[in-house]
Amino acid sequence: MCGRFALTSSPKEVDEAFSLPELEAFPPRYNIAPTQPILMVMAGEPRQPGSNLPDRTSLLVRWGLIPTWVKDTRSFPLLFNARSESASEKASFRTAMRHRRALIPASGFYEWRQDGKKKGQPFWIRPRDGGLIAFAGLMETYAEPGGSEMDTGAILTTQANSDIAHIHERMPIVIHAQDFSRWLDCRFQEPRDVADLLRPAEQGFFEAIPVSDLVNKVANTGPEIQDRIDPALVQEQPRSEKKKNPPNDDQMSLF
Repeated sequence: MCGRFALTSSPKEVDEAFSLPELEAFPPRYNIAPTQPILMVMAGEPRQPGSNLPDRTSLLVRWGLIPTWVKDTRSFPLLFNARSESASEKASFRTAMRHRRALIPASGFYEWRQDGKKKGQPFWIRPRDGGLIAFAGLMETYAEPGGSEMDTGAILTTQANSDIAHIHERMPIVIHAQDFSRWLDCRFQEPRDVADLLRPAEQGFFEAIPVSDLVNKVANTGPEIQDRIDPALVQEQPRSEKKKNPPNDDQMSLF
């Protein structure tokens, strides 16, 4: 699964990677959690004749997809991940998989090695060569009973490759730049036409860096949560002595 990720690249870097010339400014975000707003890239309206830019648009969505048929969101589970192997058949994701595929810009993600029933050692998992990546995502617009609408989304996951499997059995799907347009094209590319993209990242693409348990708390939003540690040297400290960061308002609102 993927329950935390980061987007620390500048708006200019995101613009260059995803061809989003109208992208607004936003701060680096080191600890993005479910229910918070995330940036998604989707196919937009066709551009003017002669333009060599792809037809893409960006939007903020709530991380946690809500299908249109849900009556009571309070009793509905938080769908921040979607299993790619069954997304085309599952009622919660089937429509979005056909009509609203998206890209989610990211710098990497966090995963925890399980220790029994508890969260164990956390890892910051990033591209070995650095730079931006794009997770495969799904978007759904939920109409609330009062009439307001809310854009929501989920990250598609698949079986982890050998680089990640010793930490967790699942990982987010990465869509490479040469496949952006095909993945986003919901007018002519049906789910079966892009099924070949729903695969683990190639071996060696990611590196897993052990980090401290600062990342466990959503309130910790600074770059220090990505600092490498030596797990063998980490000793349990009294709770009152652990480093605390004040909540960062920028974390809760992308723009």
